[in-house]
Amino acid sequence: MVIGTVVLIIRKGTRTHRFFGYLYFYLMLIMNGTAFMLYSLFGTFGPFHVAALASLITVLLGLIPAIKRKPGWLQPHLTFLYYSIVGLYAALASETLTRIPKSPFFTVVIIASVAVTVLGVIIFKIMKPLWLKRSGK
Repeated sequence: MVIGTVVLIIRKGTRTHRFFGYLYFYLMLIMNGTAFMLYSLFGTFGPFHVAALASLITVLLGLIPAIKRKPGWLQPHLTFLYYSIVGLYAALASETLTRIPKSPFFTVVIIASVAVTVLGVIIFKIMKPLWLKRSGK
């Protein structure tokens, strides 16, 4: 997650941005790949595997436009990678709160995930025009 946050604050379009962006992509591939090896909670394919698929899809849909650079590529790049990072923050909040002794697992996971996602959507709606303006697009 630190990599995702670093990419958000460095100057866009630079070699450093691209380096950390690709690093983030490969680390997300590893993380999502290992998520598919975990079956101890349900014994089968479960909701966290679905979340890993959603994470993988957002990362791919954010990277592909930046590679292809077709007109209008910046908006999907920004949108999907932003929501990829929001998903990581939601997972962090969920994982952290489930470590509280006697906390109701699914209730905590749902509340934390929804709260972080709603906050992320609000921030994105407010900041997106500024971020696009700063990029010159």
